[in-house]
Amino acid sequence: MAHQDLSITAKLINGGVAGLVGVTCVFPIDLAKTRLQNQHGKAMYKGMIDCLMKTARAEGFFGMYRGAAVNLTLVTPEKAIKLAANDFFRQLLMEDGMQRNLKMEMLAGCGAGMCQVVVTSPMEMLKIQLQDAGRLAVHHQGSASAPSTSRSYTTGSASTHKRPSATLIARELLRTQGLAGLYKGLAATLLRDIPFSIIYFPLFANLNHLGFNELAGKASFVHSFVSGCVAGSVAAVAVTPLDVLKTRIQTLKKGLGEDVYSGITDCARKLWIQEGPSAFMKGAGCRALVIAPLFGIAQGVYFIGIGERILKCFE
Repeated sequence: MAHQDLSITAKLINGGVAGLVGVTCVFPIDLAKTRLQNQHGKAMYKGMIDCLMKTARAEGFFGMYRGAAVNLTLVTPEKAIKLAANDFFRQLLMEDGMQRNLKMEMLAGCGAGMCQVVVTSPMEMLKIQLQDAGRLAVHHQGSASAPSTSRSYTTGSASTHKRPSATLIARELLRTQGLAGLYKGLAATLLRDIPFSIIYFPLFANLNHLGFNELAGKASFVHSFVSGCVAGSVAAVAVTPLDVLKTRIQTLKKGLGEDVYSGITDCARKLWIQEGPSAFMKGAGCRALVIAPLFGIAQGVYFIGIGERILKCFE
């Protein structure tokens, strides 16, 4: 049993390290994704590069990392839950261990997606507010700051000058709407994460299996890294429409003339009517660029076995 404990601890360390390294590398692209998905009407950003350049110019280098603290704090528990849950469900559902059963793998992925949402939903909720704040500031300046219809976090005009912080937003949400406020967009998050996991885990397992090395007992590092990237990109692009809906629903402060949505179907309907089908693929490129390295790095950390190495030092 001791070995089992060790492997779980090692897995959690691996998941945490992978999450931290990954988020640090790709966070600016994720910020661009949120802003691109949220803009409608007169486009402020032409694309990812344009968005990052304008952000860096307007808000400085660290402006691109707005909201990263929330992610860095919560990505470790999130990844840990996801990886541990996926393993747990796989062991539960696949008795003989080695026999690859696609249906069971999908179920395991599905279970992992459901467990992880406990952390993901509030984390993304806070992250999106922080990431979008800079876009709104420009948006409001551009429109001669006419009175905004949506309620802002801080009262009056101070909100444009005062930078929102995650704790401030979380406190405000809890105070006005209770826990439900933090879990706004939970259904949309599930709708995105479950299909993602259902596509990603089996695809990765099977791609990785192609490079299985009899001698080493596992695929090579490069093969795992590439498998992680490919599986991640495919899954990310596939669920982009759901991600767009989630971003729109979770964005609390809207720019002028931007819609408020009552739910997933309402959001989908308005998007389709007002912005056309292409709006559902907003930020798809960014998503592929964010997810591929994130998952590639995660698989890499796993295969190098950083967690195991750290634990060996303490023995």
